[in-house]
Amino acid sequence: MRKPAVGATRLRGAFVGSASGAVSIAAHALGGGVISPEQSSVALLIGACAAVGVLVGSLRTRAGLLELMGLLAVGQAVGHTALTMSPGHHHGAHATALMLLAHLAAIPVGALLIRGAEAAAGRAASSVRRAVRVLGAMPVPALRAVVLVATRDAVMPRKLLLGSGMGTRGPPVYR
Repeated sequence: MRKPAVGATRLRGAFVGSASGAVSIAAHALGGGVISPEQSSVALLIGACAAVGVLVGSLRTRAGLLELMGLLAVGQAVGHTALTMSPGHHHGAHATALMLLAHLAAIPVGALLIRGAEAAAGRAASSVRRAVRVLGAMPVPALRAVVLVATRDAVMPRKLLLGSGMGTRGPPVYR
């Protein structure tokens, strides 16, 4: 059986990877960067953010808030770099300041949201564990054995069935 802490670290990795990708796209669009789904940079972004998520998921079980903010910053930097690798990519100095501001604002907000999601997942798992423990401890009532006895009276004669109009449709059976 897996430990709950292992599930929590994998969940944290998934949150950091997906948040890094989402914030990279949002900040890039906010700064005026063009993003089209057919570009190879979006595929690179997905791969890079998945790698960041796996890396974060393999770290120790309990990350502090500052460590989580650092991981989000690294993930966003990787995601933004993946988006800027498309040919013909450019944005001005004003757009770069907007992007940087969006990235910097998203880091503490994302870290707080991830910590809240970890706490909620832990509480939900604890509630389910308690409910299973209570339901598993309830006594099961003993079932009484039921014996069915077939008698000859329960079998209807074949002639009665054929003459009653009930039965299969088709020509009569010849013997």
